[in-house]
Amino acid sequence: MEHVLLERLRQGPLLCDGAMGTLLYARGVPYEQCFDLLNVTRPELIQGIHREYISAGAQIIETNTFGANRLRLAAYNLEDRVREINFQGVRRAIEAREIVGLPVFIAGAVGPSGQPLQAPESGRLNEVRAAFREQIEALQEGGAELLILETFTSLAELRQAILAAQEVGGLPIVAQVSFYEDGRTLSGQSAASVARELYELGVDVMGANCCVGPATTLEALQGMIASLAEEIQSAVHQGKRPPLFSAQPNAGLPTRIGNRFFYVSTPDYFADYALRFAQAGVRLIGGCCGTTPRHIEAMRKALDAHYGRLEAGGGDQTEAAAPHNGTSAAVQGQAGLPASPPAVQVRGERRPPVGTLPEEEVILPQEGSKTRLQQKLEAGEFVISVELDPPMGLNPSKILAGAAQLQRDGVDCINIADSPLARVRMSCIALARLIQDHLGMETIIHFTTRDRNLMALQAELLGAHALGLRNILALTGDPLRVGDYPNTTGVWDVDSVGLIRILRGMNEGHDAAGGSIGAKASFHIGAALNLNVSEEESEREIEKYYRKLEAGAHFIMTQPIYELAPLERFLKRVGQPPVPVILGCIPLHSWRHAEFLHNEVAGVTIPERVRERMRAAGDQGTEEGLRLAQELLMEARDLVQGVYLLPSYRRYDIVGRLTRLLREAPANA
Repeated sequence: MEHVLLERLRQGPLLCDGAMGTLLYARGVPYEQCFDLLNVTRPELIQGIHREYISAGAQIIETNTFGANRLRLAAYNLEDRVREINFQGVRRAIEAREIVGLPVFIAGAVGPSGQPLQAPESGRLNEVRAAFREQIEALQEGGAELLILETFTSLAELRQAILAAQEVGGLPIVAQVSFYEDGRTLSGQSAASVARELYELGVDVMGANCCVGPATTLEALQGMIASLAEEIQSAVHQGKRPPLFSAQPNAGLPTRIGNRFFYVSTPDYFADYALRFAQAGVRLIGGCCGTTPRHIEAMRKALDAHYGRLEAGGGDQTEAAAPHNGTSAAVQGQAGLPASPPAVQVRGERRPPVGTLPEEEVILPQEGSKTRLQQKLEAGEFVISVELDPPMGLNPSKILAGAAQLQRDGVDCINIADSPLARVRMSCIALARLIQDHLGMETIIHFTTRDRNLMALQAELLGAHALGLRNILALTGDPLRVGDYPNTTGVWDVDSVGLIRILRGMNEGHDAAGGSIGAKASFHIGAALNLNVSEEESEREIEKYYRKLEAGAHFIMTQPIYELAPLERFLKRVGQPPVPVILGCIPLHSWRHAEFLHNEVAGVTIPERVRERMRAAGDQGTEEGLRLAQELLMEARDLVQGVYLLPSYRRYDIVGRLTRLLREAPANA
């Protein structure tokens, strides 16, 4: 199965962002400073630039990691911070995407080593490749969705970067060379010879960036494409996938005035060339040195006017997912480009008369009413939920599109986190209502006692009930010291057990002080359970489990597990629970993903056997992770009544595939 980014590129051009260094320099950061370190020291600056590019219309944003390899960082005595700088670089880009709320792909930027590599010895080659591999591993661990190897003037060095990326595996590779005014690289290769070598190396996308402006870059791309014309035609005739091409030119040649550099190519000029690149067959189009959000905005308008707006689908990975009717997305559009993906359907577009409620809206359900999730669990159905984090900004459209795709994949409901990791996000209640309004899909709200005093807890619960949000997972909440506001104090008037008691009291018709709330509520109350605990901790966890049941929990949701043993040990200790148990599962993407979860995420334990399988899978880590998750959930199916899936890096396509696999498998498999 081809990566979703490559599928999307085959549908039509994707717009990448522009320069990072140009904007940093314009905002007072001297060229002598390490730009990459700003991911750590000035995260708000880097995140802000990413947001500007996304808002301008970029569909791919590159991390601020161009020079973040060991050999370049050594000039700043930062060679021991490779992982931190690259990991944080990806996080800044992901945070920007979260805040803006638009679907974009996150590209891990990898530049040259900064060391001469014209006629290297084998030992030198190994050193350079190891440096690239170290950087790429950190980018992948942080959540990059593709790699852009850029501004290489030596094919010998680019080859080492490509081999390192292929050794790490799992991400599409965009390889870009810099050509000069004569149409050749610094080491003398022509566009045709570069294209032939990159084709033989098996890169996913090849192209040119930096050094020259749009005109010379277009000539270079035309030469690359022409040199592979026979291979392109052969692939098309055989039903195979032809090579893809990219272009990210400078804004012309720089002019130095005083101590500052200025680029002369205007946004309108770049808009014209965006169309020329697309018409020449280039699929990834962006800018390099001297380009700004104004250039990207002009290019966006030009491409939209000619091709229509084609969403990127990054992170949630929904727009490019293959249709389930067997028809490829590329066949559905016209002139080789698809029609725009269907918009999320909004329920209730027809407004009721003023002063009346919509017929389907029930503000106060009949006493004893049960949610659809509650009915399914009581009927013994195996339910599948997916956990989504609310956006970090104002725009929820990307989350809604992801939920819509998951609904098509067969997911029963969406459970919505409540400012996870103590990061500021949109209210879980607001997002839950949006999902129910737009999709008619039921939700489970994660509701913590961390941020609300006793009065606010009850006020929000009353409001949630009136909004039709009645599946509540009662949680204590992550400590604030891990989030955005370490100096903010948590409230915690009650813990999760106390919250369950409040919910049960409302179901009995009273608040925490015993005062009437006018009717009996119909909350479906959930409680959390951590199965990944030591023998000593298990005593406390089991004691708390009994307290939650006694307080009034109706169902249990567990922390993710990666083998059946923790669940079996728990069931051996307590017997069959009197309420349904929904098992947590995070599908793994790579060995490094598994190591990160095992070593750095509280409440997650991954056995060595599973980590070894992920290591052995290499660049097939995503497929192996799916197999592991499917095996575990099929084994556990007779022991639990459902699963909730947590998509890492917003890979909704992965949990969607797992949902379809579980739905298609026989119940007793």
